[in-house]
Amino acid sequence: MERSSKFISLSGLSGILAGVYALIGASLAYFILYDNSIPIDPYIHRDPSTTEFWDGDINSLLLTLSSIGLFVLIASLISGIMLTRKKARQKGQRVWSSTSRSLLFHMATPLVSGGILILIFLFRGYYGIVSPSSLIFYGLALVSASNFTFTMVKYLGLCEIILGLIAACLPGYGLLFWAIGFGVLHIVYGSMMYFKYDR
Repeated sequence: MERSSKFISLSGLSGILAGVYALIGASLAYFILYDNSIPIDPYIHRDPSTTEFWDGDINSLLLTLSSIGLFVLIASLISGIMLTRKKARQKGQRVWSSTSRSLLFHMATPLVSGGILILIFLFRGYYGIVSPSSLIFYGLALVSASNFTFTMVKYLGLCEIILGLIAACLPGYGLLFWAIGFGVLHIVYGSMMYFKYDR
């Protein structure tokens, strides 16, 4: 029944690649943050217009880190779309169906809401909550979308939520938790999906 009523063309390999891209992005962010000795105290609310950061300009730092995040997102989406289309063709399943539309809608609602909230946090200077929020809202999106695809997606979502809550309790380790959540967990999930469904 799961295979007839759910979208089963998600590719495990795309999960692995998304994890690899996230680890590359986290590594770049780490070197930008820590090789420049940027003083980031997650307990302090900062006014982005007055805080001295990398080259004295918080905006250039945020732009650089946002560009890395955008690269990770775009690379993951391109890989995911290409590999999902390939798998759908192999299985004789349409990529754009009522099931895939429902999956995207249920995933997009928490993602868009969370993305807007995270932008508000950034503009207000609440940098320490960005990583936990991104993990939590991404996890909520996966749990919401899991009704329309493999059950394993729900477990990935729950792990992301738990990791985000732990990250919220341990300010200062946001980048590490982000790398674990979007990098390591995706590689583990993608590998399990690949060996269970793709081969």
